[in-house]
Amino acid sequence: MSLVDKINVDIKTAMLAREPNKLEALRAIKAALLLAYTSGEPVTQETEIKLLQKIIKQRKEAAEIYASQNREDLASHDMYEAEITQQYLPAQMSDDEIKDVIKNIISQTGASSIRDMGKVIGIASKELAGKAENKTISEIVKQLLNT
Repeated sequence: MSLVDKINVDIKTAMLAREPNKLEALRAIKAALLLAYTSGEPVTQETEIKLLQKIIKQRKEAAEIYASQNREDLASHDMYEAEITQQYLPAQMSDDEIKDVIKNIISQTGASSIRDMGKVIGIASKELAGKAENKTISEIVKQLLNT
């Protein structure tokens, strides 16, 4: 079943269960996917994952802004939408698993200093697409290359 089909089924379920917040989040995901499909470029699973990650990042950033302005009601709404979107991504890896993968990449590329960070992050981002956030990847790479 494609991602759009899963979203459509979940939209129906949310409508029947009368869950307006979940419905709003699912419709936002569907709208973003439909825009990607109608852009003319082929949409792969990797493209869908990047799109979902982008939506999650936007929601989390908005929630941080709302929280800093003491608007907890709006912050919690955006965090809820991020959690709903997160369900459509592959299972996230733990920090230890990410470290193991990055250590392997560092040994393969021969990276030894912080100057090689871009090369390592580029490979790690492709390898861990959808399984880890880029922010987490860059923090771990920075930590490993500084030691």
